[in-house]
Amino acid sequence: MAKLRSASAYRKIKRPFTRMSKFRQKSFIKGAPVSRVTMYDQGNLSGKFEYQVDLIAGKAVNLRHNAVEAMRIASSKVLSEGLGKQGFHLKIRAVPHNIIRENPLATGAGADRISTGMKLSFGRPVSRSAHVYKGKVLISIFVNEQGLSFAKKALKNSSYKVPIGCKIVSKKIN
Repeated sequence: MAKLRSASAYRKIKRPFTRMSKFRQKSFIKGAPVSRVTMYDQGNLSGKFEYQVDLIAGKAVNLRHNAVEAMRIASSKVLSEGLGKQGFHLKIRAVPHNIIRENPLATGAGADRISTGMKLSFGRPVSRSAHVYKGKVLISIFVNEQGLSFAKKALKNSSYKVPIGCKIVSKKIN
């Protein structure tokens, strides 16, 4: 597996040229890496819960798929330890659709004979990301009243996995 570049290289939101079609000929990008996010809904999916607790983005950022998966793991660990597998419903709202491309250039001795520079520099697909704007909900957790403290703690832990400030908002459903 290739070494990841730092997230600051992809943090800014740019216009995506990421059209993926079920017909290969119509796609801008012919192949893309699979997203690392394994589950978007977790816990008790059919239960009725009283409260919804959201993690809201503080500013616009390009979130890579491995950061979204790290958020999911961090929050689900706290919730499953505190409330059990059926005491909550966790929903990931930031979906990594956009494809990050990279045009690697050779450096060092003799690189001028290998490197093509900016000629045909569309780049090859290396990762996926989600465009997140200020005020967008990243994760929603549905719990009952006794699980509110666990949900807030879980979202606080998952906010450490993203490079922006986030706020936690809870509201009563119904």
